[in-house]
Amino acid sequence: MLEKRELGNTGISVYPIGIGLWAIGGKTWGPTKDKESLDTIDKALELGINFFDTADVYGDGHSEELLGKAMQGRRDKFVVGTKMGWIDFDGENDKSAYTSPDKVIQGVEKNLERLNTNYIDFLQWHVDFQDPTMENFVIGSEKLKKQGKIRGFGVSTSDFDYLQAFVSAGDPDTLQIDYSILNRTAENRIFPFCREKNLGTIIRGGLAMGILTGKFDKDTTFPEGDFRRNWIEDSDQKEQFMKDLEVVEKLKNSFPNQNLAQLAIRFIVSNPDVSVVIPGAKNISQVEANFNAGNAGLLSDDEMKKINKIVNPGGGRKIWPA
Repeated sequence: MLEKRELGNTGISVYPIGIGLWAIGGKTWGPTKDKESLDTIDKALELGINFFDTADVYGDGHSEELLGKAMQGRRDKFVVGTKMGWIDFDGENDKSAYTSPDKVIQGVEKNLERLNTNYIDFLQWHVDFQDPTMENFVIGSEKLKKQGKIRGFGVSTSDFDYLQAFVSAGDPDTLQIDYSILNRTAENRIFPFCREKNLGTIIRGGLAMGILTGKFDKDTTFPEGDFRRNWIEDSDQKEQFMKDLEVVEKLKNSFPNQNLAQLAIRFIVSNPDVSVVIPGAKNISQVEANFNAGNAGLLSDDEMKKINKIVNPGGGRKIWPA
């Protein structure tokens, strides 16, 4: 079993394999059942997973509500990361609705209400590019931290210049970023920067929206309500999806006796710059499979060399919309 890791300089320790709760909110990843979602959270906690990532927009708040229900009577066992910024976003002017620090604080009150708790461990700015309201979030978060309503805050982005601007605006604790075998671009500048600034790293997209599970092929279809239908129906996205499947095939050939999803998670936690990875799970079998990757151990030098031949260090591409 992997040892816990600290998230930056917050003093908060987490098991390096967490759980992403986007899918249990419903609406975006196909149908879900609340009881199954709650059972999945229970199983994660039972296994030793303690970091749970959600957002106000996941199922229009339903993901937060389910997590809040699961935490009752045992809040201290959960390290909760939630996100805000996209609700009522002004797309014409590329700015959020949080036009003052007070509005950020008011927004977090709603997060707290849905989560049915009096504090959030990590509040993350969900807008992944620099917008005119960024500093309001930073100022509001610093006030919330002093009030004890959040323990830390950060940003969710893969844009290095934006990350630098965010750090310059305040004193954040974490970065959430897309990183996987298919997308190693964070290795170039972002991870060294996080190391320098002692930012905890929360890794999303570790399974590349399911591509790195190895269960998709050129004939794969997705149900109504699953955003991944665009990978089939949009010509540009389909072309990229086919290229990704070629990479997956190379991985299967290089690791014929390994579970590909576990290999993908082992790749992430083998990087010492990673604090925690948050693969999504909608059911118990998925969360068990993710957790078991930790029991398989870190990658050997030979295994890493094989991966490096397929996707160069620092190479790959961002997997939308991770």
